[in-house]
Amino acid sequence: MTLTSTKNTIMNKDIIIGFLVGIITTFIGLLIATLIFGNGDDWLLVLKQSAQRDILTKMISLGALPNLAIFFFFLRKKKDNRAQGVLIATMLVFIITMLIKFFN
Repeated sequence: MTLTSTKNTIMNKDIIIGFLVGIITTFIGLLIATLIFGNGDDWLLVLKQSAQRDILTKMISLGALPNLAIFFFFLRKKKDNRAQGVLIATMLVFIITMLIKFFN
C-alpha cells in the first residue's frame, strides 16, 4: 500500500465520518425542533401534523441548523475533510427538503 492510497483512504474515511455526523446532527436537531414546537406530543405525531400543515420542510431546515456549528467546529480543529462531509450531508438534506416541498 503506497503513501498516496493510505492518504486517500484516510481522507475518504474522514469525509464519511463528517457525513454521518451531519446526518445524525440533522436528525437530533429535528427531534429538538419537534420537542420545542410540538408541545410535548409524540415526535412522529408532530411530524405528521407538520406535513399536514405544510411546514415539514421548515422543521427539517430547523433540524439542519446545528450542522452549521459542527461545520465550523471541524474547520477550527483543522478537520477539513470532516467539514466537507458535513457540507455534503447538509446539501443532501437540502435536496430532500426541496423534493418534499415541490413534489408534495
